Amino acid sequence: MSKNQWVVQRKDSWAVRGEGNTRDTSHHATQREAIDAARQTARNQQSELIIKGRDGKIRARDSYGNDPFPPRDKS
Repeated sequence: MSKNQWVVQRKDSWAVRGEGNTRDTSHHATQREAIDAARQTARNQQSELIIKGRDGKIRARDSYGNDPFPPRDKS
């Protein structure tokens, strides 16, 4: 089963965490690096990428699953 991939801010870094996991999958110095890593995992697992901004709110989503009408990031 594929898990959605979340990009979240940590104290001094950015992390990728699979939905429902208790531990982060990876840590990165920048949000861009975390997004790139999470996007690759989401593509491989055909799941959704969810990016949280510095304020903790969802700022973007991107779907790589089989949904015929997926949300797409506008960037």
